Amino acid sequence: MKAVAVRPAARTVELVDHPVPAIEKATQVALRVLEVGICGTDREIAAFEFGTPPAGAEHLVIGHESLAEVLEVGAHVTALRAGDLVVPMVRQPCPHAACGPCRASRPDFCRTGAFLEHGIRGAHGFMTERLVEEERFLTIVPRALREVAVLVEPLTIAEKGLLQLFAVQSRLPWACPHADAEGPGHCHRALVLGAGPVGLLGAMALRARGFETAVFSLEPDDHPKAQLVRAIGARFVSAATHAPATLARDLGPVDVLYEAAGASRLALQVLDLLAPNGVAILTGVPGRHAPSDFDTDAFVRRLVLGNQVVLGTVNAGPDGFAAAIADLETFDRRWPGPLRGLVTGRFPIESFRELLLGPPTGIKNLVSFESPA
Repeated sequence: MKAVAVRPAARTVELVDHPVPAIEKATQVALRVLEVGICGTDREIAAFEFGTPPAGAEHLVIGHESLAEVLEVGAHVTALRAGDLVVPMVRQPCPHAACGPCRASRPDFCRTGAFLEHGIRGAHGFMTERLVEEERFLTIVPRALREVAVLVEPLTIAEKGLLQLFAVQSRLPWACPHADAEGPGHCHRALVLGAGPVGLLGAMALRARGFETAVFSLEPDDHPKAQLVRAIGARFVSAATHAPATLARDLGPVDVLYEAAGASRLALQVLDLLAPNGVAILTGVPGRHAPSDFDTDAFVRRLVLGNQVVLGTVNAGPDGFAAAIADLETFDRRWPGPLRGLVTGRFPIESFRELLLGPPTGIKNLVSFESPA
């Protein structure tokens, strides 16, 4: 069957003939892949910045954002049946008995670093025609979300961050008066850095919870991303007309800083905006750049005296996937146009070179193995 793979040793990106997998355990599920999202991680792997094939293999099938349909289930599978739509999780547990998170089916919090990640590290990914996966790593998706369900995995990044946000803020009386009527973020302010898919989905999740939300990104004010931001009731602030140093004047203090730009210097620059008791959520993984002249003393003073928290979030567990599906249903009711506007292109697998190696275009492009139902 067809699959898109990288060969790190040879530094090639290829369409390969990959073996068709078969169910070998009673707890496994055979899947037909419908769509796979292209993200910055895939492009970085295709540029050989990282990416590790499975043990003993020369190539790594890439792709970790996917939607699939159940074809067949093992004898001990209880919650899935043929025809169900599912989204596979990315990270697999490490083998160490002492790793509490992995033994509790939360490899997103793995303590040892010996986890596997589909399409990224030590496990083949989803940009292929067929998969076999354990039932416990699959999350069922309502068929009504078929056109946007491939967004579940990138949305889980925001969901995991928000779950941690509310867990952290249970430390103090954070809710505002009458918040129940308008969401737990009512009367709080959030700033999103970056208008890529993770940033835009994060902005939607924040708006759905009632946060007054602004998105700061490179695009000009008349860009389609800016229009999408405004369509969900958020404010778009263009870096073309606003310097990071002016954001404090333009926006005021923010209770939540959600970084989705992969730009560490920018994230550190705008930490001044974080209000007392505020939380900064970092999702981007920056490349290596020259050392920064960041004022560490001022940062620590603000953090300590302001009771602030800085946390990172990557991958997600079952709670993040469940929250993402619930939020997609909410987005689909409130903002069906903007939600569908996030998917800007569906392409056959043969277009992999343009998608992975060509200039980035659109918001979220997909490799599609089947036209939407």
